[in-house]
Amino acid sequence: MNINKVLIANRGEIACRVIDTCRRLGVATVAVYSDADRHARHVAMADEAFRLGPAEARLSYLDAELLLKVARESHCDAVHPGYGFLSENPEFAEACEQAGIHFIGPKADAIAKMGSKSAAKAIMATAGVPMLPGYHGDEQSDERLTEEAEKIGYPLLVKAAFGGGGKGMRIVERSEELAAALATARREAQSAFGNDQLLLERYLTAPRHVEVQVFADSHGNAVYLSDRDCSIQRRHQKVVEEAPAPGLSDALRAEMGEASVRAAKAIDYLGAGTVEYLVDDQGHFYFMEMNTRLQVEHPVTELVTGQDLVAWQLKVAAGEPLPLTQEQIAIRGHAVEVRLYAEDPQRDFLPATGTLARLRWPEGDGVRVDTGVVEGDAITAYYDPMIAKLICFGDDRRMAIRRLVQALAQSELAGITTNLPFLHRIADHPAFAEAELHTGFIEQHSDALLAPSHDAWPAAWAVALSLLAESDSGAAPTGWRLNAPARAQLLLEDEHGEHYPMVLTASEHGWQTELNGITAQVALVNSADRMRLELNGHLKSWPCHRDETGVTVLLPGGPLRFSQVSHQGEQSAGDADKALQAPMNGTLVTNLVAVGDKVSSGQALVVMEAMKMEYTISAPFNGIVTALPFAEGDQVSDGTALVALDGEAEA
Repeated sequence: MNINKVLIANRGEIACRVIDTCRRLGVATVAVYSDADRHARHVAMADEAFRLGPAEARLSYLDAELLLKVARESHCDAVHPGYGFLSENPEFAEACEQAGIHFIGPKADAIAKMGSKSAAKAIMATAGVPMLPGYHGDEQSDERLTEEAEKIGYPLLVKAAFGGGGKGMRIVERSEELAAALATARREAQSAFGNDQLLLERYLTAPRHVEVQVFADSHGNAVYLSDRDCSIQRRHQKVVEEAPAPGLSDALRAEMGEASVRAAKAIDYLGAGTVEYLVDDQGHFYFMEMNTRLQVEHPVTELVTGQDLVAWQLKVAAGEPLPLTQEQIAIRGHAVEVRLYAEDPQRDFLPATGTLARLRWPEGDGVRVDTGVVEGDAITAYYDPMIAKLICFGDDRRMAIRRLVQALAQSELAGITTNLPFLHRIADHPAFAEAELHTGFIEQHSDALLAPSHDAWPAAWAVALSLLAESDSGAAPTGWRLNAPARAQLLLEDEHGEHYPMVLTASEHGWQTELNGITAQVALVNSADRMRLELNGHLKSWPCHRDETGVTVLLPGGPLRFSQVSHQGEQSAGDADKALQAPMNGTLVTNLVAVGDKVSSGQALVVMEAMKMEYTISAPFNGIVTALPFAEGDQVSDGTALVALDGEAEA
């Protein structure tokens, strides 16, 4: 059978990734888009594109009937679901097959078996795959879950039985925390996956997260293609992935690979899949879940195997045997991938929205960028905030990391808060270089990973000098002074609320300024689209982006945005009010207090949901609740006050 035309039932970078391979193989592509994605990169790349509906995913990318209608009308032979959305929906896979359209993925039965983590663990145990102690039963009452939790012991993990990506997942350290964790996990699971069933399992405090790429065809063949380490995570979502997983013995790799093939054969698997494990410090591995789709991190496997996994998917879906046997699969070199997100690490990785005012990607040997956006695109609250995946390859791990550090330093993004500087610090951290990997890596090294840029003050001086050079900036020198050089006083603030007060005194070769008792001679060489600052004879240079509200300096560790403050107290006055506002567009889940309640600083007041995750708004000071403007289910906008608090009364 042949596949000549594929509908890509997805968006963003994975849609672009699939289109790339289809182009190379001469397969026509059909894209779909919501109103928010009308001008998206994947729409422009495809041979054809069809509108689905409004921006909300449930009215567009999750509308299985509409997707199949487009596939039929555009005469597609197959549907590629990408990942997320309907990629692990057995009803959609079955509907495709019933319509005579190949679903590029496993059969519906295999998806259903692995879709329930509880059922999956039972199947894997029968197949001889090592398991963690836990509870995976259908009885879901709080009483039963509490009883099972006591048997498992603390700490334990509460997880959504259907789904992944950290949604519906909570670590419970003590029995007193269980009830609240169950309630929150159920709400998130229902919202993200349409099913609030939970499971419990023992929580390993500092394990590694290692996964194995498997592939199976319709001729009874199944292989594993290397392993990947995905230990560095935030909120149980992967941040850094690499292949092969460093530090594993050949025997352990083979044991995990063979167990993964048994897992695939146990459910009569077809196509690309990933079996995920926790690995303890003794080298014991335990089954977590099987993802019945292509993974976000598949590029690192492609680079170390030299294989195009999307091409393999198309071949298998067309009924062809696997391109290689297990003995023919060779692993060479090392690859590392980081996920570049629109999010703020300084605010507990809160997703960010906005427009990519500047976007420049690195180039060079061993550098690959998978993205679905271009400069000028908007990152909205409707979809996952991932901007791109930056992947680097080298002959060994050390070379791959060196290339990654350089590639991150050469990436230029402005207009939106991202985790770029955070990723740069991970890649450049000594513990990462030494492969000291575990799922608590970010928490262990948070002080270093979240530290301010060491170039912040020089960049602030450069911005200040550029403002002085602009006649309409309102920041001109204080004017002629009797028998004294001109002076200027400025106060800048960066995006994290840090203040940069400075007094600049004109000199023969620029300006003199003082910081911590040290006098520095500074001069601005050029300030068009770059900041070039001469600091005590040392020339420093960074790209920059300007708009009507400030200047973003693109430092090697990531962008830092500066704006001018007219008065010292101007920005801090509203800090408490900001703490009571919605951090982004979303939905109010529940009010935890009532009007008239006395509350204490730090007390949880309101829970809202955005991007399928819950966020709690807490009291910034002691006070009395005077208003709760929204009810459960109401839509709330970024910056809207969710609660009014009178701080003058004693709480």
